[in-house]
Amino acid sequence: MSRVLVPQPSRQRGFSLIEILLALVLLALLMGTAYAGFRASNRAVVRGEASIDATNKIRVTQQLLRRQIGQALTLGFDQDSGTGQPVVIEGRSDEITYVSALPGYLGQGGAYVQQLALDSGNGRGRQLVFRHALLNGFDPKDSKPWDGKPVVLLEDVGDVEIEYRGLDDQGEPDDWTDRWDKAHELPILVRISVEFSRDSNLEWPPLVIPVQLGGDAVIGGSALAPGAAPVTPPPPPPAPKP
Repeated sequence: MSRVLVPQPSRQRGFSLIEILLALVLLALLMGTAYAGFRASNRAVVRGEASIDATNKIRVTQQLLRRQIGQALTLGFDQDSGTGQPVVIEGRSDEITYVSALPGYLGQGGAYVQQLALDSGNGRGRQLVFRHALLNGFDPKDSKPWDGKPVVLLEDVGDVEIEYRGLDDQGEPDDWTDRWDKAHELPILVRISVEFSRDSNLEWPPLVIPVQLGGDAVIGGSALAPGAAPVTPPPPPPAPKP
C-alpha cells in the first residue's frame, strides 16, 4: 500500500510587534524633523517679509519728512505772548511743529500745521506719529487741535532725537541744538535720528533735511500770526521818463 504525501503549507514569517513599533518611531522622527524644518523656513520667510515691510516704512517716512519739513512755510500758527511775533516753528528734541503744504492723499491742499512727535502708543510701544490740521482756524490752545487720529509712521521706536541748526550773527552755520528757540524763523537744517527697540533689528539711515526757506526768510512780513493782516509791499518806483 503506497503512501500519499500531502504538501504542508509553508510558514511565512511576519513582522514582530517590536519591529512595527520601531518603524513607527522612526517614521515619527522623520516627520517631526521635516515639520521642524518647514516651520523654521516659514518663520524665516515671515521675518524676511516683516523686515522688508519695516524697511519700506522707514524709506517712505524719510521721504515724507524731507518733503514736508524741507518745504516748511514761514506762516505763523501762534503768537509769542512776550514779543508779539508770529510763531512759525516749535522745535524740541522729540517734537517739531511747523506749517507746510500737505500732500493730496492726506488733506485737501493748502497750508497745514503739522507735527512730528514721539508718542507712547497707548501701551503698544512707542511710535513716531504725524499730526496735521488746517492752518485756517487752527487754535493751539484747543484741547484737540488736530484733525482725526495721528498717522503712525513707525512702530517699535526706542527714542527720537531732533536737532536744529541755524545761522549765527555773522551769517555762519551755528552749532547743532536739540531745542530751537527762534520761534519766529526757520532753521536752515533739521537732523532727525531714530533708535528702534533691540528686538526689531532695524537701522535708521542718517537724515539731514535742508529747509528751503530757513534762516531769515521770515523778514519781509511773510510770516503771519493767526488773524493778522498780510503786509502789502510798497509799489515799485515809477520808471524814469525818456
